[in-house]
Amino acid sequence: MHKIALTAGALYVIVLLRAGGTFAVGWLAGAGARRSRFAERISSAKFARAERAIQRWGAPVVAVSFLTVGFQTAANFLAGSMRMPLPRYLPALFVGGAAWALVYATAGLGVLEVLGRLFAERTALGVSVVAALLFAVCGVVVYRRRRPVPSAAAVPEES
Repeated sequence: MHKIALTAGALYVIVLLRAGGTFAVGWLAGAGARRSRFAERISSAKFARAERAIQRWGAPVVAVSFLTVGFQTAANFLAGSMRMPLPRYLPALFVGGAAWALVYATAGLGVLEVLGRLFAERTALGVSVVAALLFAVCGVVVYRRRRPVPSAAAVPEES
């Protein structure tokens, strides 16, 4: 239990710094965009409505984003660039970050422990499992890169 608490604490500090930093970079990027040639587009009524919605309802999205893979950084960056108020963002960061740290600490340590036992007791099986996982990942990457991307001309129009 002590190992999980220590790991979760370290991961919590890491996620607070990383997500908070992403929010800050988003805030700065949004401020820069508001002073750039994109300022006209950003000041549209649609954009203002979207910004108000994120400022008001974005905190639950930010908190839940910590339980996803690949969406977390975008959610924190957009929260910053859309100027979500800190009193709404920080609780979402603290709650979502805690959930992320606990999930990764428990599941991560569990996987490492299983792999450690597997390699210690049955080295050949452990190497085989890791090799199979690597081949599967490589296969997915190759498949996705070779798959033809439909061009705009190839997509049939609906009438």
